[in-house]
Order: sequence, then C-alpha cells, then structure tokens
Amino acid sequence: MNKNISLLLMRVVILVFLILAAAGTTYWYTGFGSNFDYVLLIDGSISMLSDDYKPDRLSAAKEAALNFVDAFPGKVSIALATFTGTTFVKQKLTNEKGDIRDAINKISVEEIGGTAIGEAMVTASNLLFTKKEGNVLILLTDGQNNIGLSPKEAIPYLNDKKILVNTIGIGTPIGGKFIEGSEMVSRLDDGTLKMIATETGGKYYLAEDPDKLKKTFSEIAKSKTKRLSKDLTIPFMLIGLTLLLLEWSLMNTKYRSLP
Repeated sequence: MNKNISLLLMRVVILVFLILAAAGTTYWYTGFGSNFDYVLLIDGSISMLSDDYKPDRLSAAKEAALNFVDAFPGKVSIALATFTGTTFVKQKLTNEKGDIRDAINKISVEEIGGTAIGEAMVTASNLLFTKKEGNVLILLTDGQNNIGLSPKEAIPYLNDKKILVNTIGIGTPIGGKFIEGSEMVSRLDDGTLKMIATETGGKYYLAEDPDKLKKTFSEIAKSKTKRLSKDLTIPFMLIGLTLLLLEWSLMNTKYRSLP
C-alpha cells in the first residue's frame, strides 16, 4: 500500500511540474544593477493645487523633480509625463538635463478631469521606455484611480516589461483646499499606491511635506534596485520529464502493482 501511495504522489508531482511548465511560469524578483532609465509620471489634476503644501502640491512636486534630475552627477536618461483622465507626454527619454528641466518647469494643471493611474502607467511605459530591463517608473499622485484601466489590471503588463514602479503619495493627513471659495478638501488615499509598489518590486513613499518629498526623490536616485525575472518553463519541464522517466523505471520494478 505504501509503495502505491509513493508512486501516486510522484505522479501528482510530475503533473504539477508539467502544468507549471505549460503555463510559462515566471519568477519575479528585485535585484541590483546599473544603467537605469527613468520615467517621471506626475499627477496633473486640479487637486494638485491643494494648499497643504506651500504654495501647492504641484509646485513642490516640480521642485523635487528638478532636484531629482540634479542628483545624478553624470548623464542619465529621464522622460516625463503627466496625467489626469488621460496621459500627456511632456518629454521623451533624453539624457539632456536641460531639456528635462524645461519640461518639468512647464508642467501645469490639465483641464481634463479624472485620475487614470492604470492607463497612465501603461501609456507612459509604451511611449517612453526603450530598454528591455533597468526601467524605473516614478509615479507621484495625491489621488486614487477613478477612470479607465485599474492599476491592478495594469500590473501584469508592467511586470511583463520588467518595469519597477516607485510610488509617491503627496499630501498631508489633514489635506488641503484646492478650489478658491470652496470647502472641498483633498486627502491622500495611499492604499492603491502601496499595492502598485509592492506588486512591481518597487517602494512606496509617503511625502507629507516638501522636505520629505525631496528626500524621497534623492533616495530613489541613489537606489540600484531593478525588476528582474526568470522564466521557469524549461527547469520545470526538465524536472517533470526526469520524474516521469523515473516513474517509468519504477513501474518495471516492485512498484508496478500501482494501477
């Protein structure tokens, strides 16, 4: 009886490995490297005019982004896009720091409503990254996705392209007013941002004031972490076939009583 159970378990293990191989299983992990390309993806919705940062969140984000560009002593490739209900490419990937600085300085609130975080990440990835790995997306926003593709749906695409996403939540606990004469207050909802960072191998940063925002960009500039993957199809296939050959061998021995 024990012999039959052992062989039955082996068949189950073989089946599991063959199924995993057929599914094209990929192991995702974070490693270290150099030669990174960066895309700055900055929220351009009206809530970025909230006054809990002085003079407002968008001005603080622009200043911190400029410091990020200056944090690299040599050349580095950086692109810039903003988003609301749609995505606006402000500067394609360039190692000319003057060009990226000019693009950052020209950022302003966009008239189109909504916050399409998921679609913005996919669009920016398609239009702005050129390498197969070493790509880092820096997402800065004070809101949550309320239109278009959800961030959860976008994550498999980002992982497939080996894009690591660092997310920055901008906003204070008490929030800020962004429409003159209105009592409407914008407060940060960071649950989505934490999820995006965790599932793409990145890190979530809470920037509750301009100084923390600058330090966040500085830390990202110093990080050498990137998104890596290993295709396990061949290893799982070899393990499954090896065990299958072993089972066939055992079937011609004392274990052959298994039906």
